[in-house]
Amino acid sequence: MSLTYLERRNPDRNEARYYMVRVMPTLFGEWAVVREWGRIGSPGTVRTEWFGSEEAARTAGGKLADSTVRRGYRRAES
Repeated sequence: MSLTYLERRNPDRNEARYYMVRVMPTLFGEWAVVREWGRIGSPGTVRTEWFGSEEAARTAGGKLADSTVRRGYRRAES
């Protein structure tokens, strides 16, 4: 399983958002890309896409994370 957690914060606009992408195996031998996004501290919206192979799921998950970074999200600081 892989996990990418990104945040976008802008105090001037009262903006604190997150975007999470998980690539994980399913119980039926397929792979899923689970996306979750919303305001930090609140439950977010969740969407799942299924893929026949791990490679296809990781490629799709990577593309989603890359496009989110282009929209101003950054890896969260620990």
